[in-house]
Amino acid sequence: MGVSSPQNRLLQALPPGELDPLLPQFERVETRKGERLWAVGDPLDFVYFPEAGLSSNVAVTSEGRRIEVGCFGHEGMVSTASVLGVDRAPHELLVQVGGPWLRIGAAAFREALRASPALHDLLLRYAHTVMMTVSQTAMSNGAYSVEERLARWILMAHDRLEGDELSLTHDFLSIMLATQRSTVTLAIQALEGYGAIHARRALIIVRDRGMLCDLAGNSYGPAEAEYERLIGPFRKPSARPANERS
Repeated sequence: MGVSSPQNRLLQALPPGELDPLLPQFERVETRKGERLWAVGDPLDFVYFPEAGLSSNVAVTSEGRRIEVGCFGHEGMVSTASVLGVDRAPHELLVQVGGPWLRIGAAAFREALRASPALHDLLLRYAHTVMMTVSQTAMSNGAYSVEERLARWILMAHDRLEGDELSLTHDFLSIMLATQRSTVTLAIQALEGYGAIHARRALIIVRDRGMLCDLAGNSYGPAEAEYERLIGPFRKPSARPANERS
Protein backbone atom coordinates (compact mmCIF):
# COMPACT_ATOMS: atom_id res chain seq x y z
CA MET A 1 0.00 0.00 0.00
CA GLY A 2 1.07 3.58 -0.58
CA VAL A 3 1.68 5.40 -3.86
CA SER A 4 4.00 8.00 -5.29
CA SER A 5 3.60 10.65 -7.99
CA PRO A 6 -0.22 10.77 -8.03
CA GLN A 7 -1.73 11.84 -11.37
CA ASN A 8 -4.93 13.24 -9.85
CA ARG A 9 -5.18 17.03 -10.22
CA LEU A 10 -6.82 17.57 -6.83
CA LEU A 11 -4.02 15.78 -5.01
CA GLN A 12 -1.44 17.58 -7.14
CA ALA A 13 -2.95 20.89 -6.00
CA LEU A 14 -2.02 20.15 -2.37
CA PRO A 15 1.25 21.51 -0.95
CA PRO A 16 3.86 18.74 -0.59
CA GLY A 17 3.72 19.02 3.19
CA GLU A 18 0.00 18.22 3.10
CA LEU A 19 0.17 15.55 0.40
CA ASP A 20 3.15 13.46 1.54
CA PRO A 21 1.55 12.21 4.80
CA LEU A 22 -1.51 11.10 2.81
CA LEU A 23 0.20 9.00 0.15
CA PRO A 24 0.98 5.94 2.35
CA GLN A 25 -2.77 5.59 3.00
CA PHE A 26 -3.68 5.26 -0.70
CA GLU A 27 -3.68 2.21 -2.90
CA ARG A 28 -3.95 2.16 -6.69
CA VAL A 29 -6.79 0.14 -8.22
CA GLU A 30 -7.78 -0.39 -11.86
CA THR A 31 -11.33 0.41 -12.99
CA ARG A 32 -12.92 -1.15 -16.06
CA LYS A 33 -15.33 0.19 -18.67
CA GLY A 34 -18.92 -0.59 -17.74
CA GLU A 35 -18.11 -1.23 -14.08
CA ARG A 36 -20.60 0.01 -11.49
CA LEU A 37 -18.65 0.78 -8.33
CA TRP A 38 -21.71 1.41 -6.22
CA ALA A 39 -25.48 1.78 -6.41
CA VAL A 40 -27.73 4.35 -4.75
CA GLY A 41 -27.70 3.79 -1.00
CA ASP A 42 -24.54 1.66 -0.88
CA PRO A 43 -22.14 2.45 1.98
CA LEU A 44 -19.24 4.70 1.00
CA ASP A 45 -16.43 2.52 2.34
CA PHE A 46 -13.79 4.16 0.15
CA VAL A 47 -13.05 7.55 -1.36
CA TYR A 48 -11.55 7.56 -4.85
CA PHE A 49 -9.26 9.97 -6.70
CA PRO A 50 -9.12 8.95 -10.41
CA GLU A 51 -5.85 9.29 -12.29
CA ALA A 52 -7.31 8.58 -15.74
CA GLY A 53 -10.49 7.55 -17.52
CA LEU A 54 -14.01 8.91 -17.40
CA SER A 55 -16.89 8.10 -15.06
CA SER A 56 -20.35 9.40 -14.24
CA ASN A 57 -22.61 9.98 -11.30
CA VAL A 58 -25.99 8.63 -12.40
CA ALA A 59 -29.33 9.43 -10.75
CA VAL A 60 -31.81 6.55 -10.80
CA THR A 61 -35.58 6.99 -10.59
CA SER A 62 -37.95 4.61 -8.78
CA GLU A 63 -38.93 3.27 -12.23
CA GLY A 64 -35.30 2.49 -13.02
CA ARG A 65 -34.66 5.37 -15.44
CA ARG A 66 -31.02 6.47 -15.30
CA ILE A 67 -29.79 10.03 -15.97
CA GLU A 68 -26.27 11.36 -15.63
CA VAL A 69 -25.90 14.28 -13.24
CA GLY A 70 -22.14 14.74 -13.47
CA CYS A 71 -18.96 13.32 -15.00
CA PHE A 72 -15.42 13.33 -13.71
CA GLY A 73 -11.93 12.15 -14.49
CA HIS A 74 -8.44 12.90 -13.23
CA GLU A 75 -9.58 16.36 -12.09
CA GLY A 76 -12.01 15.00 -9.51
CA MET A 77 -12.82 12.66 -6.65
CA VAL A 78 -15.76 10.55 -5.50
CA SER A 79 -17.79 10.83 -3.61
CA THR A 80 -18.13 14.48 -2.62
CA ALA A 81 -20.81 13.17 -0.25
CA SER A 82 -17.92 11.89 1.89
CA VAL A 83 -16.51 15.42 2.10
CA LEU A 84 -19.89 16.61 3.40
CA GLY A 85 -20.10 13.92 6.07
CA VAL A 86 -22.48 11.54 4.27
CA ASP A 87 -21.81 7.80 4.52
CA ARG A 88 -24.07 6.40 1.75
CA ALA A 89 -24.05 6.94 -2.00
CA PRO A 90 -26.64 9.41 -3.32
CA HIS A 91 -26.05 8.29 -6.93
CA GLU A 92 -24.89 5.31 -8.94
CA LEU A 93 -21.25 5.42 -9.98
CA LEU A 94 -20.64 4.19 -13.54
CA VAL A 95 -17.25 3.84 -15.27
CA GLN A 96 -17.33 4.81 -18.95
CA VAL A 97 -13.60 4.68 -19.71
CA GLY A 98 -11.47 2.68 -17.30
CA GLY A 99 -8.14 3.58 -15.79
CA PRO A 100 -6.13 3.73 -12.57
CA TRP A 101 -7.75 5.27 -9.50
CA LEU A 102 -6.35 5.97 -6.05
CA ARG A 103 -8.49 4.95 -3.11
CA ILE A 104 -8.40 5.56 0.60
CA GLY A 105 -10.60 4.04 3.30
CA ALA A 106 -13.50 6.23 4.43
CA ALA A 107 -12.33 6.35 8.07
CA ALA A 108 -8.79 7.32 7.05
CA PHE A 109 -10.22 9.96 4.72
CA ARG A 110 -12.32 11.51 7.49
CA GLU A 111 -9.25 11.64 9.72
CA ALA A 112 -7.24 13.25 6.91
CA LEU A 113 -9.90 15.94 6.53
CA ARG A 114 -9.72 16.70 10.24
CA ALA A 115 -5.93 16.77 10.21
CA SER A 116 -5.48 18.87 7.06
CA PRO A 117 -7.38 22.17 6.71
CA ALA A 118 -5.77 22.56 3.27
CA LEU A 119 -7.29 19.27 2.07
CA HIS A 120 -10.65 20.11 3.61
CA ASP A 121 -10.79 23.55 2.01
CA LEU A 122 -9.63 22.24 -1.38
CA LEU A 123 -12.31 19.55 -1.48
CA LEU A 124 -15.03 22.00 -0.42
CA ARG A 125 -14.04 24.17 -3.38
CA TYR A 126 -14.20 21.09 -5.58
CA ALA A 127 -17.66 20.24 -4.22
CA HIS A 128 -18.74 23.75 -5.23
CA THR A 129 -17.61 23.15 -8.83
CA VAL A 130 -19.48 19.82 -8.86
CA MET A 131 -22.67 21.60 -7.79
CA MET A 132 -22.11 24.10 -10.59
CA THR A 133 -21.77 21.24 -13.07
CA VAL A 134 -25.02 19.71 -11.84
CA SER A 135 -26.71 23.11 -12.28
CA GLN A 136 -25.34 23.42 -15.80
CA THR A 137 -26.62 19.94 -16.60
CA ALA A 138 -30.10 20.80 -15.33
CA MET A 139 -30.10 24.00 -17.38
CA SER A 140 -28.89 22.17 -20.47
CA ASN A 141 -31.52 19.44 -20.18
CA GLY A 142 -34.27 22.02 -19.84
CA ALA A 143 -33.20 24.78 -22.21
CA TYR A 144 -30.96 23.30 -24.92
CA SER A 145 -31.49 20.94 -27.84
CA VAL A 146 -30.11 17.40 -27.89
CA GLU A 147 -27.45 18.49 -30.41
CA GLU A 148 -26.30 21.31 -28.11
CA ARG A 149 -26.27 18.99 -25.10
CA LEU A 150 -24.31 16.38 -27.02
CA ALA A 151 -21.73 18.99 -28.02
CA ARG A 152 -21.37 19.99 -24.36
CA TRP A 153 -20.97 16.42 -23.21
CA ILE A 154 -18.34 15.60 -25.85
CA LEU A 155 -16.40 18.66 -24.74
CA MET A 156 -16.55 17.47 -21.13
CA ALA A 157 -15.27 14.04 -22.15
CA HIS A 158 -12.57 15.62 -24.35
CA ASP A 159 -11.38 17.68 -21.38
CA ARG A 160 -10.73 14.53 -19.38
CA LEU A 161 -9.43 11.96 -21.88
CA GLU A 162 -6.18 11.66 -23.81
CA GLY A 163 -6.28 12.61 -27.49
CA ASP A 164 -9.22 13.24 -29.78
CA GLU A 165 -10.59 9.68 -29.94
CA LEU A 166 -13.29 9.13 -27.32
CA SER A 167 -14.44 5.59 -26.66
CA LEU A 168 -18.14 6.30 -26.11
CA THR A 169 -21.10 4.14 -27.09
CA HIS A 170 -24.56 5.34 -28.09
CA ASP A 171 -25.99 3.48 -25.10
CA PHE A 172 -23.78 5.43 -22.70
CA LEU A 173 -24.62 8.69 -24.43
CA SER A 174 -28.34 8.03 -24.15
CA ILE A 175 -27.92 7.85 -20.36
CA MET A 176 -25.72 10.92 -20.35
CA LEU A 177 -28.24 12.96 -22.34
CA ALA A 178 -31.41 11.50 -20.80
CA THR A 179 -32.82 10.57 -24.19
CA GLN A 180 -33.39 7.57 -26.43
CA ARG A 181 -30.60 5.87 -28.33
CA SER A 182 -32.22 6.69 -31.69
CA THR A 183 -32.25 10.38 -30.75
CA VAL A 184 -28.56 10.21 -29.87
CA THR A 185 -27.85 8.70 -33.30
CA LEU A 186 -29.58 11.62 -35.02
CA ALA A 187 -27.71 14.15 -32.87
CA ILE A 188 -24.37 12.52 -33.69
CA GLN A 189 -25.21 12.68 -37.39
CA ALA A 190 -26.03 16.39 -37.01
CA LEU A 191 -22.67 17.13 -35.35
CA GLU A 192 -20.92 15.14 -38.08
CA GLY A 193 -22.72 17.28 -40.65
CA TYR A 194 -21.21 20.40 -39.05
CA GLY A 195 -17.76 18.82 -39.27
CA ALA A 196 -17.31 18.91 -35.49
CA ILE A 197 -16.89 15.15 -35.01
CA HIS A 198 -16.52 11.88 -36.86
CA ALA A 199 -18.31 8.85 -35.45
CA ARG A 200 -17.43 5.17 -35.74
CA ARG A 201 -18.74 2.19 -33.84
CA ALA A 202 -18.31 2.93 -30.10
CA LEU A 203 -15.94 5.78 -30.98
CA ILE A 204 -16.29 9.54 -31.44
CA ILE A 205 -13.39 11.49 -32.93
CA VAL A 206 -13.21 15.22 -32.19
CA ARG A 207 -12.40 17.04 -35.43
CA ASP A 208 -13.16 20.68 -34.53
CA ARG A 209 -13.29 21.56 -30.84
CA GLY A 210 -14.03 25.19 -31.62
CA MET A 211 -17.12 24.16 -33.55
CA LEU A 212 -18.23 22.02 -30.61
CA CYS A 213 -17.85 25.06 -28.33
CA ASP A 214 -19.96 27.14 -30.70
CA LEU A 215 -22.64 24.45 -30.85
CA ALA A 216 -22.72 23.99 -27.07
CA GLY A 217 -23.01 27.73 -26.45
CA ASN A 218 -23.40 28.80 -22.82
CA SER A 219 -24.29 25.28 -21.73
CA TYR A 220 -20.55 24.61 -21.50
CA GLY A 221 -17.83 26.59 -19.77
CA PRO A 222 -18.94 28.25 -16.48
CA ALA A 223 -18.29 25.26 -14.21
CA GLU A 224 -14.99 24.51 -15.96
CA ALA A 225 -13.86 28.12 -15.60
CA GLU A 226 -14.77 28.06 -11.90
CA TYR A 227 -12.66 24.94 -11.36
CA GLU A 228 -9.68 26.64 -12.97
CA ARG A 229 -10.24 29.79 -10.90
CA LEU A 230 -10.52 27.96 -7.57
CA ILE A 231 -8.28 24.91 -8.04
CA GLY A 232 -6.19 25.07 -11.21
CA PRO A 233 -6.03 23.70 -14.77
CA PHE A 234 -7.31 20.18 -15.33
CA ARG A 235 -7.66 19.68 -19.09
CA LYS A 236 -5.61 17.17 -20.97
CA PRO A 237 -3.08 18.75 -23.39
CA SER A 238 -5.32 18.01 -26.38
CA ALA A 239 -8.16 20.11 -24.98
CA ARG A 240 -8.15 23.87 -25.23
CA PRO A 241 -9.64 26.36 -22.73
CA ALA A 242 -13.38 26.43 -22.07
CA ASN A 243 -13.87 29.87 -23.55
CA GLU A 244 -11.94 29.24 -26.78
CA ARG A 245 -13.90 29.44 -30.01
CA SER A 246 -12.67 28.98 -33.54
